[in-house]
Amino acid sequence: MMGLSRYMFWQLFVGLALVASALTCVVWLTQSLRFVDLIVNSGLSAGTFVFLTGLMMPNFLTIILPVSLFAIITFTYHRMIMDRELVVMRAAGLGQMALAKPAILLSLVIVAIGYLLSTYIVPTSYAQFRALKWDARYNFSHVLLREGTFNDVSRGITVYVRERTDDGQLLGIMAHIEKNDLRSETWLAERGALVENDDGARVVMFNGSRQEFTNDNKQLTILYFDQSVLDLDPPTEQGEVRHREPRERSMSELYNLDTTGLDENGIGKYKVETHRRLAFPWSALGFAMIALSVLISGAFTRRGEGKRVFIAVLLAAGYQGAMLAILNAAAKNEALFPAVYAITLAPIALGLIVLLLPRLFMGRVSRSPSVPRSGTPA
Repeated sequence: MMGLSRYMFWQLFVGLALVASALTCVVWLTQSLRFVDLIVNSGLSAGTFVFLTGLMMPNFLTIILPVSLFAIITFTYHRMIMDRELVVMRAAGLGQMALAKPAILLSLVIVAIGYLLSTYIVPTSYAQFRALKWDARYNFSHVLLREGTFNDVSRGITVYVRERTDDGQLLGIMAHIEKNDLRSETWLAERGALVENDDGARVVMFNGSRQEFTNDNKQLTILYFDQSVLDLDPPTEQGEVRHREPRERSMSELYNLDTTGLDENGIGKYKVETHRRLAFPWSALGFAMIALSVLISGAFTRRGEGKRVFIAVLLAAGYQGAMLAILNAAAKNEALFPAVYAITLAPIALGLIVLLLPRLFMGRVSRSPSVPRSGTPA
């Protein structure tokens, strides 16, 4: 009996690894396309691009693993039913729970991995992803003023460079600055260089002019200079700190939430994130129970198995939709927090009932037309 359980467990494990790997590659490819423009404009290396997109993957794995588990359990058990393997195992004395045991054990492994992902790995990796993305977009140490292009380096400042030399000089510089609705400035220089310090980035210009235009009196003022400095203001003009989303907060930060500057809706999103991390890892076992209770309950026949698979897929889709819907609703109404756990655990409880109750009627199941009589077509 243990050999049969190990055989089934290995079939499920290998299938899960293949399906999860394939889905992860597809998700990585689709998500990485969103950041191609950011990498090109910021001049980051290919290694940084791979690292940046790789930091997103733990967040998607929390969804990919349960869905992959459901898919491989449904496929494996359906194949074993059609090949009569489960019929033989049941005839050898394996009951409902014995047949479901390998899938349940693998589901518990995914539940443990889900807790590790949601409580530690995802907040850490997503925080690094957001920080690196912010740094790549706004930190001037990574910004390359591309030649022949109008570069929007910060709010209200556009810089054009005709050519960049190998030693870092900028030739043919033009910068346009919108101070406010009342006046604007246009800088022109023969050459210059991008310089960084603790206060930010600036362009040192040589042999140029600064034209200031005032909108109210339509006055143009021109100042010629041999050397001047143009400060590139950072995007956070008021010294604001980057907003940290609920997904990048640690569990301790969510438990001891600082509500300063958050409205009621914002507080609800942070609170529901805590309950999502505690409840949703159990969705892996919920998906497994949906597949098991539909496929291996009752007699095994070659007829109607496709209908069972279709019903299992519909139930799984409804389960996933219900979990997402209750999250959105609970973020606006704290009274719905218990419903997050109720919806997540409901398929587990119902699946156990479906799998355990037939043990009271094993005689009836054993007499079901699972194996055709000799001379009688299946």
